[in-house]
Amino acid sequence: MNAKTPDNLQSHKISAPAEQDAPSNWKDPKRYMWLLGPALPGIGLAALTGYALAPKKLKALAWTGPALVHGIIPALDRAIGEDKSNPPESAVKTLEQDKYYDRIVKAFIPTQYAMTFMGAWLASRKSTPLDDKIGLTLTVGAINGVGINTAHELGHKSNKMNKLLAMAALAPTGYTHFVVEHNFGHHKRVATPEDPASSRMGESFWKFLPRTVLGGIKSSIKIEKARLARKGKTFWSLDNELLQGWAMSAGFFGATTLVCGPRAVPFLAAQAVYGASLLESVNYIEHYGLLRQKDKHGKYVRTQPEHSWNSNHIVTNLFLYQLQRHSDHHAHPQRSYQALRHFEKAPQLPGGYASMLLPAYLPQWWYETMDKRVIDHYEGDLSKINWDPDRKEELMAKYADYAAEVGVEAKARRESENSEAA
Repeated sequence: MNAKTPDNLQSHKISAPAEQDAPSNWKDPKRYMWLLGPALPGIGLAALTGYALAPKKLKALAWTGPALVHGIIPALDRAIGEDKSNPPESAVKTLEQDKYYDRIVKAFIPTQYAMTFMGAWLASRKSTPLDDKIGLTLTVGAINGVGINTAHELGHKSNKMNKLLAMAALAPTGYTHFVVEHNFGHHKRVATPEDPASSRMGESFWKFLPRTVLGGIKSSIKIEKARLARKGKTFWSLDNELLQGWAMSAGFFGATTLVCGPRAVPFLAAQAVYGASLLESVNYIEHYGLLRQKDKHGKYVRTQPEHSWNSNHIVTNLFLYQLQRHSDHHAHPQRSYQALRHFEKAPQLPGGYASMLLPAYLPQWWYETMDKRVIDHYEGDLSKINWDPDRKEELMAKYADYAAEVGVEAKARRESENSEAA
């Protein structure tokens, strides 16, 4: 694994929130709360074990994954609320060097594999009812979908072992190409029409899904071919990171099928599809309608906090290694999750990622929730939006009056601020 974060991203400087001096005894108040991340596959494994011991009495445990992702976590987000606090900048170096946080991320993987194998064994039994098999599939798929976030955290580290572990976390969903495409495709093209992983305003999740899946695979192949060509190697080289990842997935699926039998194959395929779709639904949420503008030379400006939707809902952030602080992540891809910061000027979602999944699946609900937020973010300037080209004219006409009102209010606000400053 030779991929590294591109130099132009490593050197990228973004104005950070005002630095706070860290007391000499400052400690991360969420230090032990981060254990919720690796606890998730443990919860899944415990639920599947309970179901295995008493499948009739504990039938509902088969549906633990969907209940957590679409019900319990969003409810806790609403109940507990947000946390906008940032670690003092002077404490970041210590946070980054603390191996405890790295071990937390890696602890997810062994339990993830045990849970997936347990799910395959249960789903492959003749005595398991069809509705239970569906629940087991969604439970394992949901947790493996969150496992992609583990791979995301590890994949941004240049250490070879971290890259291999990122592949391992992705193997159960068969989405190992994500390590290549995300680092060298998405981070380069984020919030532009050229990026298959950045959704456009007016584009439904169901239209976005095939575009991002196929576009991501094509992009990863192009990126890897170019990397190998620079080394004088062909696509079929053993150094090909895509082939390495696909081999890991094939090995895992093959070994599980060998132990659990051919009835495990539909389960493995379905949970992989559902898990990967959760990743893509988060991609859909993260950059909807946001667009990096071009400079006078026709090049896209560097990624800024304004190019990602953020959320500070604490429960989802704890489960997702603070992925919701997405602006800082794109500005500093190698900054570890425990040190990511909140930016006041970054556009904010009305809820955590978990709360936004169901609206994303239902286009009308999503449009009513997000479209005016995009217009508000750009102060009524419709030319700054990343539009679905098939709906651009329709939506610009639809929102013309609203955009004009927002523009007038924004202008008045700026004039008032300038007057006060003078």
